Amino acid sequence: MRHGLKQILADEFKRAVFGEARNAQEALSRIWKETWDVVVLDITMPGRSGLEVLREIKKSRPKLPVLVLSMHPENQFAVRVLKRGAAGYMTKESAPEELVGAIKKVLAGGRYVSTSLAEKLATYLSSDTQKPAQELLSDR
Repeated sequence: MRHGLKQILADEFKRAVFGEARNAQEALSRIWKETWDVVVLDITMPGRSGLEVLREIKKSRPKLPVLVLSMHPENQFAVRVLKRGAAGYMTKESAPEELVGAIKKVLAGGRYVSTSLAEKLATYLSSDTQKPAQELLSDR
């Protein structure tokens, strides 16, 4: 997965330098020791949860944009990661062009949400309904 992701991005961002990590601790170590323009982070990774890693990144590098790319559906994690400071959330089922567009958007200082998530957020904000049950759960 990491190799394919790197290839997609290398085709679009010709002069970019890429790094990768096998687990949460390696990711945090690279983020603390090196300077990055953007981080693409998974929620499910060996070691610690991507939610914990996101919290550590935002604590130590609050301005570093983090795009979460996950196998989990948007309705399970998207709102949670956005509330915790992620610059965007997308699923691994997304098209490569969508990933490139999302990275360009967060590099420019914006936030990325899919069209379907934007619609859900708009409905959620405009209605007076109860929160979905998964939003009431803790990170654990």
